[in-house]
Amino acid sequence: MMASIGEFDPLNTRVPATKIEVTVSCRNLLDVDTFSKSDPVVVLYLQAAGTKEWREFGRTEVIDNTLNPDFVRKFVLDFFFEEKQNLRFDVYNVDSRSCNISKHVSDFLGQTFCTLGEIIGSTGGRLERTLSGIPGKKCGVIIFSAEELSNCRDIATMQLCANKLDKKDFFGKSDPFLVFYRSNEDGTFTICHKTEVIKNTLNPVWQPFTIPVRALCNGDYDRTVKVDVYDWDRDGSHDFIGEFTTSYRELSRGQNQFNVYEVLNPKKKGKKKKYINSGTVTLLSFKVESEYTFVDFIRGGTQLNFTVAIDFTASNGNPSQPTSLHYMSPYQMNAYAMALKAVGEIIQDYDSDKLFPAYGFGAKLPPDGKVSHAFPLSGDSDNPNCVGIEGVLEAYFQSLRTVQLYGPTNFAPVITQVANCAAEITDGSQYFVLLMITDGVISDMVQTKEAVVNASSLPMSIIIVGVGPAEFDAMEELDGDEVRVSSRGRLAERDIVQFVPFRDYIDRSGNQVLSMARLAKDVLAEIPEQLLSFMKSRGIEPRPALSTSPLPELHRHI
Repeated sequence: MMASIGEFDPLNTRVPATKIEVTVSCRNLLDVDTFSKSDPVVVLYLQAAGTKEWREFGRTEVIDNTLNPDFVRKFVLDFFFEEKQNLRFDVYNVDSRSCNISKHVSDFLGQTFCTLGEIIGSTGGRLERTLSGIPGKKCGVIIFSAEELSNCRDIATMQLCANKLDKKDFFGKSDPFLVFYRSNEDGTFTICHKTEVIKNTLNPVWQPFTIPVRALCNGDYDRTVKVDVYDWDRDGSHDFIGEFTTSYRELSRGQNQFNVYEVLNPKKKGKKKKYINSGTVTLLSFKVESEYTFVDFIRGGTQLNFTVAIDFTASNGNPSQPTSLHYMSPYQMNAYAMALKAVGEIIQDYDSDKLFPAYGFGAKLPPDGKVSHAFPLSGDSDNPNCVGIEGVLEAYFQSLRTVQLYGPTNFAPVITQVANCAAEITDGSQYFVLLMITDGVISDMVQTKEAVVNASSLPMSIIIVGVGPAEFDAMEELDGDEVRVSSRGRLAERDIVQFVPFRDYIDRSGNQVLSMARLAKDVLAEIPEQLLSFMKSRGIEPRPALSTSPLPELHRHI
């Protein structure tokens, strides 16, 4: 029990995901009932990462006798920006009240596929899709709207003090601190906050602290919150003073007579007849603020601008040889194509124009063999955009046929190029993500660090994926997780670089889909926080969710 307190790491306790509520409507469904209109139901299936298997997640209610249903029952899904969350919606006509959908195969009304990211990333969080699946028939449309559940984003700030705590230290008073736990469905407790230690006092006043409401109670305001009071000891064997329980709802009432808690020690209570308590803890203040989330900005119209830069240096090997990292096999994608597709397919859901600038660096270009460290893969210096991720892949393969791999490996020119674009739009309407894929060690580390420090004050993140067997130690220096990047005495304002070696994610059984899902999950996980840190540092608030064209007014069947 005591060990777990010392090991508590607030950064690694997995807080429940953002929850997204998806509402479904259909228009102009097929009419398959002879004497009345169809009685539709929508069934949602989810696909596990790296598998082809679909599993039923849930279904709406059945609405009788309508071709234009607005379903009341919502789907509540956990949203992870860094994962490609594939969804399949099947629409059926239910003429008997059997739970077995397979009995209604004859009354299949159509289906559609999308990702949760596509729904959230569409204008105003509203996506319209055509239903298909019945040859030769128009199956109508299905409309989704996504909303984030509000208790996900509340942040509580509170301050507590204690009076007359038990004296635990031989030579002095106690050194008290508090440990907060949220209760789980199964009756166990998960640590969620630890205050600082106040030395040598029985009447401590702790600093105010901030905690996400979902970390405290997972959205259930009446769920028990347990608080333990300890006396800190240097050797880690902290002495238990006592405990009390409360709930988010009680705490949210703020400072009053009910928010004074007796600290009880069950062992003492059992042994001493005259035992009253081991002191009291008082709530001094409590306030709740809504913290803006990544989804708020996306729904308010913030676009993610995705740019790709690919390493065309000679160390990759001759592209016509199977040993080359750029080898174009007819049977499988090379590591560059896999990394590009893995990251791009997720980010594209949040970029409405689907135009992606793509560059190469470290090659000699025709006709005169000049070396370039930021040449457009499209071959058009006025327009580096490619249409969709497939367009980027095509331009990449085309460039391999026309340029000569050379060197050195210079990162700074491409970073500076994207930073110049980001510097023009700092109002929160655009956020730039640069994906750099490389096989080796940076040649211009000093200039690259300077470029990263300059870019850290802009709406921009950089993802670096290392491919091949090289040692990538120098890259860790750019990934500011341990030590913030600095250049000429200037520290980066934010940590904006995420570096990973692709080899750490390759599935041993050769499942490329799984390798790509693992890579994307890790490199994209920090993007939402990086976007929020920029917006917060500039005091930018999300715009109101973009209004969408209302659903066609129809006689509503509910």
